[in-house]
Amino acid sequence: MASVSSQPQFRYTQPPSKVLHLRNLPWECTEEELIELGKPFGQVVNTKCNVGANRNQAFIEFAELNQAITMISYYASSSEPAQVRGKTVYLQYSNRQEIVNNKTAADVAGNVLLVTIEGADARLVSIDVLHLVFSAFGFVHKITTFEKTAGFQALVQFSDAQIATDAKNSLDGRNIPSYLLPDHLGPCSLRITYSGHTDLSVKFQSHRSRDYTNPYLPVAPSAIDGNGQISLGLDGKKQEPESNVLLASIENMQYAVTLDVLHMVFSAFGPVQKIAMFDKNGGVQALIQYPDVQTAVVAKEALEGHCIYDGGFCKLHISYSRHTDLSIKVNNDRSRDYTIPNVPVGNTQPSILGQQPVNMTSPVAPQYNGAQFAPTGQAMMPQPSAGWGPTVPAVPQSMPIQMHNQPYMPSGTTPSSMAPGMMQGGAQQANLPPYHNSHMQ
Repeated sequence: MASVSSQPQFRYTQPPSKVLHLRNLPWECTEEELIELGKPFGQVVNTKCNVGANRNQAFIEFAELNQAITMISYYASSSEPAQVRGKTVYLQYSNRQEIVNNKTAADVAGNVLLVTIEGADARLVSIDVLHLVFSAFGFVHKITTFEKTAGFQALVQFSDAQIATDAKNSLDGRNIPSYLLPDHLGPCSLRITYSGHTDLSVKFQSHRSRDYTNPYLPVAPSAIDGNGQISLGLDGKKQEPESNVLLASIENMQYAVTLDVLHMVFSAFGPVQKIAMFDKNGGVQALIQYPDVQTAVVAKEALEGHCIYDGGFCKLHISYSRHTDLSIKVNNDRSRDYTIPNVPVGNTQPSILGQQPVNMTSPVAPQYNGAQFAPTGQAMMPQPSAGWGPTVPAVPQSMPIQMHNQPYMPSGTTPSSMAPGMMQGGAQQANLPPYHNSHMQ
């Protein structure tokens, strides 16, 4: 068998062409390497890399025929062969006169764009935010959203390819304006290509799909409540039925959150009647009951996504509960009925939540030692932020709760209950300014 080195470096078996065929290229040869190889002989206008069974062949196309002839002639008479990464490359004229790359749907301009939303909070971008962004370039006919392996994506349909092209050229690689996103969402960028679709099929109006050309399209069953009433919110998502009982989930719980801490936080918006805490899915959740729905709505809107402690610790995620009246059988560190002060004290959990482990026998929530919950190498909890004000004594804190002036509270008032162990050294509650949600993280 003839060795590779004995093969001719060029061939005259084909008539001259602007396109040259290259063989014996290194693995995964790049377009830049091919352009660099042909640059001394003329302008390389097109390339096609990694062809052939072994992906070691390629084509380069010159702007002029004489440029391709010059390259072939030079290496035919040169003692130095053409090389890429130190590997000898064999040249010949191609039997094609130009390189035709098979274009994908992403390369062909159309009236439908495929949009990939990138970012940690991409899945929280609503369909109405996308509509606002893209309608700046023309009338948006339809939008559908979905999740693929590439991430959270959307198809956006315009009336023609020109409007879609204008939107693509302006928005590709850009961030969604922050003022269009909720405060708790991080940056979300757009990666846009053309879609092969020309007319999207939208069967229902929902938080995942919209047809703006057909206002009479039925609403998806998932967006209709049990009474047959449409519960689609302004953001296009299914609207939660409001309730006087809130379900609070606590995320990133680096510090202890007691029942009294929750009472202090939520009573800033109105009288809290009952609280029940429980463990679920590896985290801590709580049900908080108000006397009316409106108070619960105000509390939910003010606290959703905020943190109890500075530094992003103990973040609250709040939704409405299906409960309307919690059944509290006993007052302890996991459940409390503030409307009946003489409810029996014990370690039994509320009946609506099932049995939960409780580590206490006293009717009062235990005193928490700050060092017990401090990060490694830290003897005490971090001090509260400057928002506490200069009137607070500089004493060690067992829990760094950040509670400040609350616009929904009368000036100079404080919540009715302070969590035991929140202040050491005999600090008086009367010296603490009321809770303020503007300091929440």
